[in-house]
Amino acid sequence: VQLQASGGGLVQAGESLRLSCAASGRTFSTGPVGWFRQAPGKEHAFVAAIRSTDRATRYSDSMKYRFSLSRDNAKDTVFLQMNSLKPEDTAVYYCAASRAAYNTGSLSNPNIYNYWGQGTLVTVSS
Repeated sequence: VQLQASGGGLVQAGESLRLSCAASGRTFSTGPVGWFRQAPGKEHAFVAAIRSTDRATRYSDSMKYRFSLSRDNAKDTVFLQMNSLKPEDTAVYYCAASRAAYNTGSLSNPNIYNYWGQGTLVTVSS
């Protein structure tokens, strides 16, 4: 599976962006798809994830009221809608996909994901 993350860019604080993660080569309709981000000088951090079977989601506590996930299994695409962006959201955002199904409690663990996209840069200016 190849994952292509897109939709990043430069926005001002308070604005919105929608990131997309498209799969090719093999459908990722079985397992969850997650988003992680890496800010300059910081480690990877979990953002959000969505399961395939029931579209259950899990969000990082700091983002759950501003970010939302959706997925279109027919198009093998997952969307991350990011609203009310803050300068601290500036990071490279990566999507990842898993071959297997997991409960929502496991979705923040990067080790469950088998495939990773190349990342898309989000820059939020103040």
